[in-house]
Amino acid sequence: MAKATTEYVCQSCGHRAPKWLGKCPECEAWSTLAEEKIKATHLRKKLGNSAIDLNSVQPVTSVEALTQNRLITGIGEFDRTLGGGLVEGSLVLIGGDPGIGKSTLLLQSMGEMAKSGAKVLYVSGEESPAQIKLRADRLGALSDNLLVCSEICIEDVLRIIDQVQPDALVLDSIQTFFTADLQSAPGSIGQVREVAFKIFQDVKKRAMPALLIGHITKDGAIAGPKSLEHIVDTVIYFEGEKGHSYRILRAIKNRFGSTPEIGVFEMLPKGLVGVENPSDIFLSERPADSPGSIIVSSLEGSRPLLVEVQALVTSSSSIGMPRRMSAGFDHNRTSLLVAIMEKRLGLNLQGEDIFINIAGGLKISEPAVDMGVAAAIAGSFRNRSVDPHTVMIGEVGLTGEVRSVMQLEARLTEAERLGFKRCIVPHSIKEDRLIKKSSSLKLVPVKTLSDAFDAVF
Repeated sequence: MAKATTEYVCQSCGHRAPKWLGKCPECEAWSTLAEEKIKATHLRKKLGNSAIDLNSVQPVTSVEALTQNRLITGIGEFDRTLGGGLVEGSLVLIGGDPGIGKSTLLLQSMGEMAKSGAKVLYVSGEESPAQIKLRADRLGALSDNLLVCSEICIEDVLRIIDQVQPDALVLDSIQTFFTADLQSAPGSIGQVREVAFKIFQDVKKRAMPALLIGHITKDGAIAGPKSLEHIVDTVIYFEGEKGHSYRILRAIKNRFGSTPEIGVFEMLPKGLVGVENPSDIFLSERPADSPGSIIVSSLEGSRPLLVEVQALVTSSSSIGMPRRMSAGFDHNRTSLLVAIMEKRLGLNLQGEDIFINIAGGLKISEPAVDMGVAAAIAGSFRNRSVDPHTVMIGEVGLTGEVRSVMQLEARLTEAERLGFKRCIVPHSIKEDRLIKKSSSLKLVPVKTLSDAFDAVF
């Protein structure tokens, strides 16, 4: 019989120690080490060269190509984020804040799949079957092919899968399940890792897609070991502000599609509804002729989005400590742009409070919106408004130059579709090739941030 050994595992970072410590030596968190009993495994004896199967080694050119058979979930924005649907044998992890809509999205999508004829097994460790039906009835996801059960032992779940033979599996949530091989409580580092690995082995063997819902920590990362995100094929985060009805589904890892692809949803009483034209939504409430308001083009995955950047510059009430606040935009990037404007353009912003907001609750991190953010700050500081039919696209360098961005053609096409007349772009673009596709959109190439301000103010 295998001898049981005891070790202490940090519940924050997964560090292992032979004895209990008050402070984790790896992540320096206090009181995070928990005792876990793990059965010792016997190492496999080394085999001789004659026992090695040489057929397992072959040239990559002779390997049979894998056909990616995808299951369509029936939710267009969800399929877009996944890269076209669920790939057979794939493991998808979805994380997000409590109440953001993770379970709602999966129950809706699995209900649509079940209505199309696929057999789906929805296993919940947090809700009873009666509670799941109550929510499915509200979302219109009732179907005889949608099978539900409440179970938290992963060995029992695997036996149910053997009996049911579903086409897709959902585990809600991964932190509530446990394996009988470990003595620790559900949700611990060891339990989450072992449960995910058992599911990983089973879905690969059956070529069955599985979706896991994961809790997140106060820092916004998925709870459990970091290896959990390495095991799965796709990692998706559900983002959204509590004060907004719109939700962003963002893929940060996808072995079968592009990243970071996004899907946009609106939370309604009947559930999550996909937004096919998010640019229209983000620009629908834009004020007219307001200083500090600029339209920029951001690229999220393969989708160009036109969003409104709002800036407010006002005299600081605190001497020597002006406030710099950003909602939806990187705070450090804001400080960098302010420093460039002070050094290269001579704008006296040292004693001003500066606030940046991306309208609609969207979070933007790419540098292509730099020029628009800088123009919004300058417009509010000078109290000058920008033509509402103007879009700004370009990255700003430390010397004040405007640099080129990726996939400019797709951004210009989206701007033209929404009726914009003029676009401020980097000077390095291939203008002849772009004008043909943007006949109604006037392009204004600029070399520096100063040239851009002269063009819009």
